[in-house]
Amino acid sequence: MRVLTKLAGAALLLGSSAAAFGAELSIKVEIPRLDVAEYHRPYLAVWVENQDQSTAAQLAVWYQTDTKKEDGTQWLKDLRQWWRRGGRELQTPVDGVTGATRPAGEHVLNFKSSDKQLAQLAPGKYNVVVEAAREVGGRELLRLPFEWPGTQKQQATAKGKSELGAVAVNVTP
Repeated sequence: MRVLTKLAGAALLLGSSAAAFGAELSIKVEIPRLDVAEYHRPYLAVWVENQDQSTAAQLAVWYQTDTKKEDGTQWLKDLRQWWRRGGRELQTPVDGVTGATRPAGEHVLNFKSSDKQLAQLAPGKYNVVVEAAREVGGRELLRLPFEWPGTQKQQATAKGKSELGAVAVNVTP
């Protein structure tokens, strides 16, 4: 009987931790094709913020990484909100976070609860923030709410007006 109780307790513990550790966060970001005379790919930052708008996790930062032309990090401060919310404290490049700018089109970022970006994220309510800034262009920021890790599938969507197209956040428990 005692062994059965221990086994049942272990199974319950494994079952509940599997739900917490099996959570996934997927973010789809559309970079629109713009019909302008001088087009530059946007710098883009994606992060998770707490309800007080402090940074909880850095997810992605896309900037010019071709250092033969110039050091693209000097323009990261054009991602104003990201820069103020912790970007200036990062030593770039950041493994698994920073990378080259992306062309127009849809791009998907997938994270598991075990990934280093989300491993320390406590259960609670958050926002995914996506900010884009483009040379000879504008800047735009979108916030999408979600609950981590969540008890059911969640989806939040928003659409930018200029530098960002459709952005979708999906959480799967």
